[in-house]
Amino acid sequence: MAKKLIPMAIAYDFDGTLADGNMQEHQFLPDIGMKPKAFWEEVKRLTKEHQADEVLVYMNLMLRRADAAGVPVRRGDFKARGQAITLFEGVEGWFDRITAYGRAKGVRIEHVLVSSGNAEIFAGTPIASKFSQVYASKFMFDQNGVAAWPALAVNYTTKTQYLFRINKGAHDLSDNTKVNQFVEKKDRPVPFENMVFIGDGSTDIPCFRTVKEQGGLSIAVFKPNTKGAKSKADKYISDGRVHCALPANYSADGELDRVIKAAIDAVSARSALTSMFPEAGW
Repeated sequence: MAKKLIPMAIAYDFDGTLADGNMQEHQFLPDIGMKPKAFWEEVKRLTKEHQADEVLVYMNLMLRRADAAGVPVRRGDFKARGQAITLFEGVEGWFDRITAYGRAKGVRIEHVLVSSGNAEIFAGTPIASKFSQVYASKFMFDQNGVAAWPALAVNYTTKTQYLFRINKGAHDLSDNTKVNQFVEKKDRPVPFENMVFIGDGSTDIPCFRTVKEQGGLSIAVFKPNTKGAKSKADKYISDGRVHCALPANYSADGELDRVIKAAIDAVSARSALTSMFPEAGW
């Protein structure tokens, strides 16, 4: 009988982590005739004016501005815009390579997206099929297939909920019972010690801290060759948010590649030690 693989999850933010900027800026905002600065300033203004959730505000503004510009917002329209997103170097080949490395070490890698960006736009990227779960903001669609209202808003604090969904295997978003049920650590499908979170900015801090404090690995990435980007990411280290800060380069044998492979090695080794000395509590 084949040996059971050790479960491990790598959770990723998207904007600024797997691709530069915000995903709406690549094609959606040009389509509705808005500059990114103007759009996000209006989001900030409305958020403050109405004391609202910023993610709900930006999603609502997307629909209102698209309607005013006569731009279609069906599911397929959003997906087509995702094809315009330019990913960071090495991203497209990353998932298969890391999954294969894990399998060779006896580890089953699960790639999960945890993002405030749009799930419908993400679906159009060439990497969407590599993810076992996508936790991202998404729309409800009416009987004509047109986006009508935000269905799910993933903001910087609610992001942590999805880490616990990964941890407990509670992937049905309509089920709020399973994610809140008490489950012994040993019975959770993906222990936090076997979890990595990769993000880039302040909205990822709750996830950085949750994974780090629960025994997993937190990594801040920054856009290479960008003034001030590394120093900003390094501050997350000094503030105790993350374990390391690395360039957002996903190429084979790059820094990030080596760190993740070392993390996989550690998960494999810890599992072996636990099997040998179960009473030691590795």
